[in-house]
Amino acid sequence: MYIKRHIDNSLLDWKNDIDRKPLLLRGARQVGKTTAIKHLGEQFVYFIEANFEKQKDLKSLFEKGLPIREMVARIGTIYDKPIIPGKTLLFLDEIQVCPEAIHSLWFFKEDYPELHVVAAGSLLEFALKGLRSYGVGRIRSLFMYPLSFDEFLEANGKVNWIEKKRKATCETPLFDELHDQLVEQFRSYLMVGGMPASVVAWKNKADYVLCQEELSDIAQSYFDDFSKYSSKIDPRILRLTFQSVIQQIGKKFVHSHVEGNYRTEQVKEALELLCDAGLIYRVQHTTANGLPLGAEVNVKFNKYILLDSGLLLTILNHTTNASLSSEVVSATAADLVNKGSLTEMVAGCELIKYAKPSIKQELYYWENLSKNATAEVDYILSRNMQVVPLEVKAGTSGKMKSLRYFMEKKKISLAIRSSLENFSRLEDDGVDIIPLYALSNI
Repeated sequence: MYIKRHIDNSLLDWKNDIDRKPLLLRGARQVGKTTAIKHLGEQFVYFIEANFEKQKDLKSLFEKGLPIREMVARIGTIYDKPIIPGKTLLFLDEIQVCPEAIHSLWFFKEDYPELHVVAAGSLLEFALKGLRSYGVGRIRSLFMYPLSFDEFLEANGKVNWIEKKRKATCETPLFDELHDQLVEQFRSYLMVGGMPASVVAWKNKADYVLCQEELSDIAQSYFDDFSKYSSKIDPRILRLTFQSVIQQIGKKFVHSHVEGNYRTEQVKEALELLCDAGLIYRVQHTTANGLPLGAEVNVKFNKYILLDSGLLLTILNHTTNASLSSEVVSATAADLVNKGSLTEMVAGCELIKYAKPSIKQELYYWENLSKNATAEVDYILSRNMQVVPLEVKAGTSGKMKSLRYFMEKKKISLAIRSSLENFSRLEDDGVDIIPLYALSNI
């Protein structure tokens, strides 16, 4: 059974766009790119999945530099399917194997614009960086991530809950019973994560052990991928940097904490590659004096978060031999997120997932860099042309000293606290309380 994804609407919009460009679907391995494109293929009379890893002679076909229409005709012959503009979707999968195929997307726009062409691949970002030009302005990109909490709810048949929480506001909160149910669902989401294989296992069996088995396989595939980076960097540095990111989640990343006594520049290179692979997301420090937030980034200070909470818990279980999964399951709401800054991480991932898929969303945080200062705000957002601070809290209460300090220092009248509380507003502070399960409302 297909799990509906947010990106489905964007894919349909692309299909129906008269002036469409060839499409690149980008994202980490096993987040559901191929499955989403196959689902889109059901909207066409004919669907051709040309996989460069499975069909080795495809690469040589593109390397010959044939005219686009002749090359497409040959692909149709290979797969014994007609290629008819408007009726056929041509899917170039694992396109990173063939840089010439990536470059050909430029010419699809020029020479065969009426044909629907979409491409995807693992570690695609590395191939794109290796090309001097791959058709900027003539190719459209969409970015895909693990399932958001809303997608998780829909996969588990809770569509009505999504609609109700989207309609909730600080003035009209949810009734207590539904709020409590959503908190419990969010707890499950922290454990299961958003990787499609894990969500399917949960949907079918509601068994955390089965989910962890799926996630273990995914984690191992990521570690195995590190050997594919060997032309760029020593895989050992990648592995150790990746492990250090996991240990430092929720904290300002310290390069010297990576084992092996590697130079800072080597660690920075490893971090960049891990970001390119979509395994981690960077949270940049901004002074937040105005918009755009990226104009005032301090490149010396960054946090990093993993792409998925389920993967984080699975890797931590293996590396620490701790029963973290059972701790999350049995934890009370108040201490649920004191397990490696799990909730702060998930909040950041949710912000990325609910952004427009045509834009690679950036994350920012703020910290008072003055000597002996401790004030820090988890995320700084741009909403309605205003700077909006977002503080993530573990349970149903917590001090907001840093948030109040930031608001006073920057002369900001609106802020958000995201926690396990119901929707509400602290009138005296100008702080809206948005539940962690409702970050899509922001």
